[in-house]
Amino acid sequence: MMRSNSESPRLDRKTVERNRRIHMKDLCFKLASLIPSHHFKHSKDMLSQQGQLDHAAAYIKHLKERIEKLKKKKEQAMGTSVANNSTMDAMMMGLRLPMIELRDLGSSIEVVLISGLKKNFMFYEVITIIEEEGAEVVSASFSTVGDKVFHTIHAQVKICRVGVETSRVCQRLQELIYWSCI
Repeated sequence: MMRSNSESPRLDRKTVERNRRIHMKDLCFKLASLIPSHHFKHSKDMLSQQGQLDHAAAYIKHLKERIEKLKKKKEQAMGTSVANNSTMDAMMMGLRLPMIELRDLGSSIEVVLISGLKKNFMFYEVITIIEEEGAEVVSASFSTVGDKVFHTIHAQVKICRVGVETSRVCQRLQELIYWSCI
């Protein structure tokens, strides 16, 4: 049986429209999957497609506002840092390197170590001390500014009930710095 010419375009339009709807539904699902679950008040599965799109739009708006706040904060920090650059240089000259700072963040700790470019510091010894005291290093990075090297180490407590004695970690790191300077 042959179809008339008038039926063929109609079927094609129906197929095209069905494929378009399937494609849009897939795109909506992908968009909803990109939004962190803690931004949904209800389960993603419980929301209608329109509800998911509304949440996505609200989340994008939230991100834009956050970016603007962070840009303003950065501009303020850059403005004050440029003005205080010579003051900072003078202060840094007075500091004895290497220098260490430890921040207790509850279930994690952050260690910032500042050393000179010419000072060959045993970075692995710092990591060893942190791990011996009950924390697991999850990230370590460094950056060089002028003739100084800034090392940052983030560590997570291995056993939450036991924790990490930050004063002991700080004492051991200070001793390490003292003995490395002699």
